[in-house]
Amino acid sequence: MTDGPSETASDGAAPHADVFVPPSAVSGAESTVVDLLTGMGWDVSVKSWPALRAGDQLSWLFLVALPVQAFLGGMGAKLADDAYRRLKALVGRPAQPATNGAPVVLQDTATGVRILLGPELDEEAYRRLRALDLTRSRNDTLRYDVTEARWVSVPDGSEGTGS
Repeated sequence: MTDGPSETASDGAAPHADVFVPPSAVSGAESTVVDLLTGMGWDVSVKSWPALRAGDQLSWLFLVALPVQAFLGGMGAKLADDAYRRLKALVGRPAQPATNGAPVVLQDTATGVRILLGPELDEEAYRRLRALDLTRSRNDTLRYDVTEARWVSVPDGSEGTGS
């Protein structure tokens, strides 16, 4: 199986992903996630997250809006491939001063489901993520509970990655 996307647009073009970068991000910090997606055959647009009001904080490093099932399917059945290693490196990167250990967030364009990807994820977490039926959840936020070894819904506003 290849690292290419498992779905393409109806016109045969590459599937599209939007990478939202918060205003506090270091210039060029998004290049790692953009390189990962373009290397997997995705068309990527980088967008700046709107300015925040005083006191507001984002709890993520990047928000990547894309068809999540197509993205995960594009990683192939073998999680030890190059795409998996690059995603794991992106998510497990040392925290930059502006990130405070914030996760990368995938947002499914079909369901609105947000998936928090933090450094605690292992191969089993990614296997379980690929097996999730995202159509059963709408506008939900999921994180991996290491102690229960499963993906769980988190209440709105508590998008941390801790267990």
